[in-house]
Amino acid sequence: MEHLKIPQTETLVSPRCTLILEGPVSPEHIRTKQMHPQLDAFRRPPEQWEALIEIAALDEGRIIMACDGDMIVGYVTFHYADEYERWSEGNMEDLIELGAVEVANDYRGLDIAKKLIQLSFREEQLDHMIVFTTEYYWHWDLESTGLSVWDYRKMMEQLMKNVDMVWFATDDPEICSHPANCLMVRVGKYVPQSSVEAFDRLRFRQRFMY
Repeated sequence: MEHLKIPQTETLVSPRCTLILEGPVSPEHIRTKQMHPQLDAFRRPPEQWEALIEIAALDEGRIIMACDGDMIVGYVTFHYADEYERWSEGNMEDLIELGAVEVANDYRGLDIAKKLIQLSFREEQLDHMIVFTTEYYWHWDLESTGLSVWDYRKMMEQLMKNVDMVWFATDDPEICSHPANCLMVRVGKYVPQSSVEAFDRLRFRQRFMY
């Protein structure tokens, strides 16, 4: 299937800084930037920079990023699920994962994550897709934020609700391993019922094994 990518740009002005929010961006554009040293939640910053370039090069891959000059200070990634995850087993072309959301500590409190995610869904470019995200408490920055697991979970839910993602039930063992973990989903308005049913089969395995 053809993946619609309509680049969007927005300027975020605050007393602290002026940021450019943009995406989906090309691998070449990312190469002109550097990673903020605090963007280390998933990998060391240089390795995560390489990962962003690789994702941007994928047909379905999307990188939406916030930059302070030539410094990447926040980003959101979209891509197909990894092959070892159950979400890839249906080989669904219209199921995409909102994989990572990260903002450098020094730039938090500016609603950057919210604005990046909203930018991602402009121009109906993801309305033919089921977009999902898996929230795991062990990825959350509880130490820097000082939030409890439950307050962080509430914050993430509110963040995803800005683009109409809602909680979906699943029997996925990793998500079920802790009550704070959750699956959030947005079903685009042009997604066929057959894809919704295929996604339901991925969400629940146990009921088909009785």
